[in-house]
Amino acid sequence: MVESKMVTEEVEVIHLWSSPRSLSTSLMYSFAQRDDTEVLDEPLYANYLQVTGEQRPYREELLSKLESNGNKVIQEIIFAPGEKTYRFCKHIASQRLPGLTSDLMKRGKHCILIRNPLDVLTSYDKVSPPSFGVLGYCSLVSIYNELCDQGKTPPVIDSDLLREDPEGTLRGLCGDLGIPFQTAMLKWEPGPKPFDGMWAPYWYKNTHKSTGFELPKKYPSPFPSSLYKLLEQSLPLYNSLRCYVRGSSNCAQPELPVSTNEKLLVWVGDQIMPRESAKVSVFDSIVQGGDGVWEGLRIYNGKIFKLEEHLDRLFDSAKALAFSNVPTRKQVKEAIFKTLIRNEMFNDAHIRLTLTRGKKVCQPSHLFLFVFNDMNSNDFRFQLICAGNTSLSHNCYFILQNLDSKIHHNNLLNNILSKIEGNNAHADDAIMLDKDGYVSETNATNIFLVKKGCVATPHSDYCLPGVTRATVIDLAVNENLVMVERRISLSEFHTADEVFTTGTMGELSPVLKVDGRTVGDGMVGPVTRRLQNAYTKLCSESGVPIPGYTHT
Repeated sequence: MVESKMVTEEVEVIHLWSSPRSLSTSLMYSFAQRDDTEVLDEPLYANYLQVTGEQRPYREELLSKLESNGNKVIQEIIFAPGEKTYRFCKHIASQRLPGLTSDLMKRGKHCILIRNPLDVLTSYDKVSPPSFGVLGYCSLVSIYNELCDQGKTPPVIDSDLLREDPEGTLRGLCGDLGIPFQTAMLKWEPGPKPFDGMWAPYWYKNTHKSTGFELPKKYPSPFPSSLYKLLEQSLPLYNSLRCYVRGSSNCAQPELPVSTNEKLLVWVGDQIMPRESAKVSVFDSIVQGGDGVWEGLRIYNGKIFKLEEHLDRLFDSAKALAFSNVPTRKQVKEAIFKTLIRNEMFNDAHIRLTLTRGKKVCQPSHLFLFVFNDMNSNDFRFQLICAGNTSLSHNCYFILQNLDSKIHHNNLLNNILSKIEGNNAHADDAIMLDKDGYVSETNATNIFLVKKGCVATPHSDYCLPGVTRATVIDLAVNENLVMVERRISLSEFHTADEVFTTGTMGELSPVLKVDGRTVGDGMVGPVTRRLQNAYTKLCSESGVPIPGYTHT
C-alpha cells in the first residue's frame, strides 16, 4: 500500500514571534481558517517551563503531556511532515531559549507581532504578575536583528493596526510572507479550538468570545502604577520595533541636506547617545516655557572658532536668567570636545549648544549639544522681505524691561512669526524692525549695509549682539573701512549698494534683494567679498584646538 504523498510532504513553516497578550492567539485563529494551513500553539512552552523552572498552575500537567526537549520539538513537531502547505507556529519570544538548534531561525518564514507594553502589562497583570523576561521585548529585538543579519528581514505588524484594519494588515502580511491572502482569515467561530494549548482556560477567555479582530476600546484601562518600572524598560524596545511596521511614519525622518548627519552622536545631560535616542523630557523648562539659552559654533581645520566668546555669552545669558547649578566652563568644553571627537567632525562642522533650566521641579541645569556637517556657507545668497510692513506689533522685540535682546534665549516666537511671513512671501529671511520702526536684524541673523564704501549696522539695542557681528565690525576696522553703528531706516536698505547678513552658520551671506528691490547690481559687492575673504582667513588662523586632532 502506497502512503499518501500529502502526509509526507514537507511543510513551509511560518513562525510568529510576539510578546504575550498581544493578539497572537487571534492571529493563530485567523491562520487556522485557511484551507492550506495548520497551526501549532506555543510548541516550545514545555521546554520553557522545564528549563526556566517557571511556575504555572498547569505546569505539571503540561510537562507530563508535552515534549519538553526543545530540539526534539523543533525537529519532530515544528518541522515534521504534514498534510497542508503551511504550518503556522505561534511563539512567545521569551520561549526562545539558549541551546535551541539554529534551524529554528534558519528554516521557514518569520514575522513579528508587537503590542504597546501599556496594554500588554495591563492585560497580563489581570492573570499573573508580569516580569521583564516574560514580556519578551528584549527577545523580540534580538530575533529581529538576528533575522536581519541572515538577510531575512521579518515583517513587523502592530496589534492595534491589526484590529483597526484587519484585512489591510493581513493582506500586507501575506504579501510579505509570499503567500496568498484568504478572506476566511477575517472570521472564526467562537469558543475553544482543538489546537488550543492546555493553558487556554487561563489565558484565552476573551479570545474564545471573539469571532474576528475587534476594534480596540475607545478608552484604555487604568495603568497600575506598580508596573511603571517595567513600562520604562519595555517601551523603548517596543518603539524600536514599531519603526519597522509596514507603512509606519513613527520613525520617518525628513530628508537631510547633508546625508552624513543622519548618524549623529549627541550630547544630552552628561552622556553621548545616537541621534534618535537623544530626547529632552516634556517636563524640561525649554519645552514648557522656551526657558533656555543657546549658542552656535563653527569648526574649521580642527579648531573651534570664537569658542571663548560664545561661552562668555552663554554663561552671561544663563546668569541673566538666574539659572542655578550651571555646568562649569570646563565641563561644557569637555562635552563639546568629546562630542566632536566621537563624531569625527573636525572641519566644516556646526555645533548647536543649548543650556536649559532643567525639569520643572528645580532640577540642575540641563546641557545638550549636537553637531552637524555643514553645507558650504559660501553658497548662501539671500532675498529679504520686511516682515509686517502693515503692522509691526508682532515682529518687534519686547521692550528691554521685559526681555533683553542681550540674552541669547530660546524664546524666538517673534522671529518665527517673521520667518513665516518671509516664507509666505517666498523670501529667504525677514527683516525685523525695532519699536520705532528702524531696522534691527533679520529673523535669524544680524544685518549690515554698504553705501559708498561705508559699512553700517544697527545698534544692538534691539538685536542680538552676535559674535560674528562683532568679529565683522573688527574686521571692517582692520580693513580700513568706515564702520558705524547707528539707526538705519528700511529705505536705506532698499537703496544700499551692498547688503549682507552675519551669523555663525552662514558667516557673511550676501543679500541680493530686499523687498523685491535688487541690491546694487544684483551681484556680490566688492566690500562684502573683501570682508568674506578676511573672515575666511581669520577662521583658518584662529580658534581653540580640538584635543587629539592632527591636521592632515
